[in-house]
Amino acid sequence: MAFALAWATPGLQAQAAPPAPPATAGASATAAAQQFQLANGMRLIVKTDRRAPTAVHMVWLRVGSMDEVDGTSGVAHAVEHMMFKGTEQLQPGEFSRRVAAIGGSENAFTSFDYTGYYQQIPAGRLEDVMRLEADRFAHNRWADDEFTRELAVIKEERRMRTDDAPRARLYEALYAMTFQAAPYRRPIIGWMGDLDSLTPDDVRQFYRQWYVPANAAVVIVGDVDVAQVRALAERTYGAIPAAAVPGRKPREEPAQRGIRRLELKAPAEQSYLAMAFKVPKLTTLEASEDALALTVLSAVLDGYPGARLERALTQGPDRLADSAGASNGLMGRGPQLFVLDGVPAPGKTTEQLEAALREQVARVAREGVSAAELARVKTQWVAGQVYKRDSLFNQARELGSQWVTGFAPDFSDRLIERLRQVTAEQVQAVAARYFGDDQLNVAVLRPQPVDPTTRKNAPAGARQAPTSEPSR
Repeated sequence: MAFALAWATPGLQAQAAPPAPPATAGASATAAAQQFQLANGMRLIVKTDRRAPTAVHMVWLRVGSMDEVDGTSGVAHAVEHMMFKGTEQLQPGEFSRRVAAIGGSENAFTSFDYTGYYQQIPAGRLEDVMRLEADRFAHNRWADDEFTRELAVIKEERRMRTDDAPRARLYEALYAMTFQAAPYRRPIIGWMGDLDSLTPDDVRQFYRQWYVPANAAVVIVGDVDVAQVRALAERTYGAIPAAAVPGRKPREEPAQRGIRRLELKAPAEQSYLAMAFKVPKLTTLEASEDALALTVLSAVLDGYPGARLERALTQGPDRLADSAGASNGLMGRGPQLFVLDGVPAPGKTTEQLEAALREQVARVAREGVSAAELARVKTQWVAGQVYKRDSLFNQARELGSQWVTGFAPDFSDRLIERLRQVTAEQVQAVAARYFGDDQLNVAVLRPQPVDPTTRKNAPAGARQAPTSEPSR
């Protein structure tokens, strides 16, 4: 299942139109998130949740692969790796050893839009990780030979996650074709040729340029006192000198005129189809009705077991597809896509599946959607918002990703209310407006014989679109 919002887990399964679950015991121990700004420009977002004596501590940077320039693709991700390689006070790997020693776990992730670092620790050890993270934020240091060794790790990561994963390669090629000016055309992990020529100074320069307090937010969720956390943040992160955030060029994507297509031949057992339509993104909750309606449309098509694509394309003796999905890129720093994808059933072709997927959208444009369909997907969103609160990590990640895209800590609750206001008429209108040939980019995987000795790195049914999963 392709549909997910910022707080939801991709692939969330739920029975048809379940009632919203009751608030969990102890929900009264949670409070609304509060946001502050330190004197050096760094943001602090704190949310108290006292249901367990733990805390999640995150540092978010509003910088990702979209802030790179041609020739140094992958440098944002390389900086993430090198942040674990020492400071003036810590040896390579010592950061992770210290977090483990206090009973914590940690990792990091890089995406198009952001870079993030996190630790999940006993709440009483929060000050320890804040001091560690503030130290490496301001004083990351490592030798050239340390970079050389880590670059080999990054290249192997690329081979495993992209070069040896046909669908990941397909999406990499699809994004490179779809976006001509927008920086999403470069892969997050970088082109292998750029990695070959990446230098230690390229990484150091990117770090010095973007790792400044005014370009970062600290997010803390857990069994904490807001006033105490604020005081700790002032003593640790507040001591980092202020610096200007570099200016950013807009790099607007030019209008597309006509369908773009590509085919990728790769060892695989099945064909695969991905169709990416350029659509508007959410800019404000008040003035982005089409982006909201497109998100509802994706859920109508593929937002619950037995949704339209599953019923129409994957069931019955004459089914067209083994799987079919829909997703909408609601929000991000760059332009967004609505994706239809699927695997043809045996004896069927990607051309047949492409026509069938487009027909399902056209049917919504002609006939609209029912009140029952809208009620079902909206109920799921409310349920997902409640279930999300069971995970401190998910709460913190939601707050961080919202900050990156310029939204306030109460954004998710307000978004749910706006989605609940989307009408059937609005869904029908966007189905008619955004799925023409001039918005469409099509990528097809043509399977080649599979070498049985080749390693397998991703499940055959997994979509391999760009992600921001932990990379270490």
